[in-house]
Amino acid sequence: METTTVKTSTKTKWALDPTHSELAFNVRHMMITNVKGEFRKFDASLVTDGNDFTKSSIDVTIDAASIFTNEDQRDGHLKSADFFDVENHPTLTFRGTSFKKVGEDAYKLTGILTIKDVSKEVELDVEFGGINKDPWGNEKAGFSVTGKINRKDFGLNWNAALETGGVLVSEEVKISAEVQFVKQA
Repeated sequence: METTTVKTSTKTKWALDPTHSELAFNVRHMMITNVKGEFRKFDASLVTDGNDFTKSSIDVTIDAASIFTNEDQRDGHLKSADFFDVENHPTLTFRGTSFKKVGEDAYKLTGILTIKDVSKEVELDVEFGGINKDPWGNEKAGFSVTGKINRKDFGLNWNAALETGGVLVSEEVKISAEVQFVKQA
C-alpha cells in the first residue's frame, strides 16, 4: 500500500513594527530640487505561506492627514482638495496582488494603489533585508521598497507654470519605504 503525504500550508501573520518603519516620498520642485516628505501614520499587514514571501498577501493603509514635509503651509495645501483632500478621502490604500522573486534578495511587488477613490496598478521594487530575532525573542523581517508613480494618474492635478518654462511640481513622485514586520504568534 502506497502512502501519500499531503503538505499543508501554514499561514504566517506579520504585523508592522511602526517604530522601525517609515514611508517617504520625494518630488521635483521648480524643476531644480527635490522636496521630501513622509506619511507619519500608516499600517500594514503581511500574511505569508510560512516564510515564503512569494506566496503572500499585503495590505497597507495610510493616514492621508499624517503627511509631513517639514513646512506647515505646504502640508496644509497637500491636505486640501488640490491634492489629497483628506476631509473626503482620509486614507490611501495599497493591496498587493503579486510578489515575485527576481534575484537573490530582490522582488517585484505589484498591487493596487488607491488615492482619492482612484485605483491603479503599480509595481514596486523590494529588497528583502532578511529575518532575525530581536533581543526579546521577536522574529522580524525587513524590507526596503522603492518605486514611482505619476500623481496625475490619481487625480492629484494641481500645478503652476513657471515663468521660465516647466512646472512648479513634477508629475513623477518617487516612493521609498523601510518596513519591519513582527511575526505574530
